[in-house]
Amino acid sequence: MAQKKYTAEQIQVLEGLEPVRKRPGMYIGSTDTRGLHHLIVEVVDNSLDEAMAGYCNHIIITFHDDGSVSVEDNGRGIPVDMHPHLKKSALEVVLTTLHAGGKFGGDDSGYKVSSGLHGVGSSVVNALSIHMRAEVYRDGKVHVQEYKRGKPLFELKIEGKTQKKGTLIRFTPDSEIFDTTEFSLDHVLTWLRQQAYLTSGITISVMDARGKRPEGDQKYPKLYRFCFAGGIAAYVAHLNETSQKIGEPIFFEKEMPDGNVEVAIQYTNSFQECVMSFANHVHTIEGGHHLTGFKAALTRTINAYARQYGLLKEKDDNLTADDVREGLTAVVSVRLPEPQFEGQTKGKLGNAEMKTAVETVVNEQLAQYLEEHPSEGKNIVNKCLLASRARLAARAARDSVIRKGALEGMMLPGKLADCSSKDPAECELYIVEGESAGGTAKQGRVREFQAILPLKGKILNVEQARLDRMLANNEIKSLVIALGIGIGDVKDMSKLRYHRIVIMTDADVDGAHIRTLILTFFFRYFPELIENGHMYIAQPPLYKLQKGKDMRYVYTDEEKAEIMKEWGNEAEEIEESEEPGSVEDSQEVDEHDLKQKKRGPRVNIQRYKGLGEMTAQQLWETTMDPERRIMLQVTMEDAQAANLVFSTLMGSEVAPRKKFIQSHAKGVKNLDV
Repeated sequence: MAQKKYTAEQIQVLEGLEPVRKRPGMYIGSTDTRGLHHLIVEVVDNSLDEAMAGYCNHIIITFHDDGSVSVEDNGRGIPVDMHPHLKKSALEVVLTTLHAGGKFGGDDSGYKVSSGLHGVGSSVVNALSIHMRAEVYRDGKVHVQEYKRGKPLFELKIEGKTQKKGTLIRFTPDSEIFDTTEFSLDHVLTWLRQQAYLTSGITISVMDARGKRPEGDQKYPKLYRFCFAGGIAAYVAHLNETSQKIGEPIFFEKEMPDGNVEVAIQYTNSFQECVMSFANHVHTIEGGHHLTGFKAALTRTINAYARQYGLLKEKDDNLTADDVREGLTAVVSVRLPEPQFEGQTKGKLGNAEMKTAVETVVNEQLAQYLEEHPSEGKNIVNKCLLASRARLAARAARDSVIRKGALEGMMLPGKLADCSSKDPAECELYIVEGESAGGTAKQGRVREFQAILPLKGKILNVEQARLDRMLANNEIKSLVIALGIGIGDVKDMSKLRYHRIVIMTDADVDGAHIRTLILTFFFRYFPELIENGHMYIAQPPLYKLQKGKDMRYVYTDEEKAEIMKEWGNEAEEIEESEEPGSVEDSQEVDEHDLKQKKRGPRVNIQRYKGLGEMTAQQLWETTMDPERRIMLQVTMEDAQAANLVFSTLMGSEVAPRKKFIQSHAKGVKNLDV
């Protein structure tokens, strides 16, 4: 076989925005729904930078019926004058050139503080859009330029006069790039609400003009508006709206020569912590030096206060970091001129000086607050002392569970029907509702790689239980031992025995409740399993339809209606066609039989209300066969939104849960209560 020559001809140089279209994942992370929504983030970030600089107080995001999205602000407007070196308008440079922008710091920078450090945001959106239109309202004129897949369609031109100021960017994602081009309004609203809290006083309006106007609907397009004068203190209150609070939110702030530090905290009677950190409005999911400084100062200050006022005795150990953060909700937000993020995803702040800055603010201002509010201070310390005592009790319970599961394969729960394979990558654990369905699943599985763990009844609601009480529950204890990774601060994810964990419950109210209890358990104690893509929800069929020899499993009411239409039957007629109730019905029955003969064989519809109604073969075919089953992967794109939902549904406060159920009850079908 002749070898190909490797010469200069094989060296490719991608110019302009070609690298973005060639490797979009390098710039937006992926081309799935997460990457799609990142386009909105990049464009809105530019408007938020104007707001942080003090030039913008209103941003309008509109979802149009043609699939495009527009973002408009009332800032200064992107410059439109000629660039001195590139000999084209500054607008065209910003939208067609990577690493072009006024956000790289320094006295000559267009921005003192900015989130778009890498300068690729707007140009990347342009490259990945089949069409983009930019309107700049500046100097009393409307400056316009349009682009197709990142390339200008014409030079910058003026289209009339205006009294407005600002920029409007309207873009249509390219279906050749993205798996889907349909935006999720809920996903965007969650992020925009968060940004409105982080920028006190800004108004963010969202209009959804997609779809036809419903007849008689005067509220079209749908309008959402966020404006929070309370800033991050209001954000903390929002996150805790479903919890029992210990005092009001506490807010600290300190201006620095090149930025500022803001911290808001509030304790609740919850057993979980919710601590969020931001740098220049970017959610630093992986934390960084600002978060490290906050945690260190919080632990030090509360221990010092407890010692000073005798709440901690001389013989007592100090409260640990976990003790002082149990039940804590906190938001730490910093702004600085030259943030050092890890990559374009900006997951972690690397500026070491921010550790000292945040530590100083929390040390000084929290200590002062506790001095001035002794009653609140005592309540906080008592909460931490209770957490400390519970931690010691939980450690004993956890160690007991670990000891019981220490010998692999020797101390596994008796109800677990394990698989024979020892390769976690190919092993699946089905968590099944009830002994009956568990028995059917054991008969229908492939023993080589599918393990079955039946759970008896409803497991403990871990949202309202500490670790020691939780581990006293036999069902949860069995589940922890089966996973093999331990729990709490001794978790070892490398020992996970199954890389696919499937929750399989009935398609009824009880099944949904059990599924929620199990998800709450994993979300609170094993979030890594969700983040790493190990968690799934089985989707058993709702119906079995049979017409003659043609038999189909159906998973939704819409799918059922389509099949009935295909077969020439109306589902309502068939489902209600039972034996006549009286002699007077005989003529009606004769007419029905005549219609039925013309239509062909009768359609039999069986609705599955429980897994126990299926045979082992049916369960395998519909729910467990890797070639044919349908499963939903559990994801956690927005941990804070998930945290709020779990707190609402599973917490002790009744009013927020009632409100949530009422607001989500519209359109519910087949509710078997």
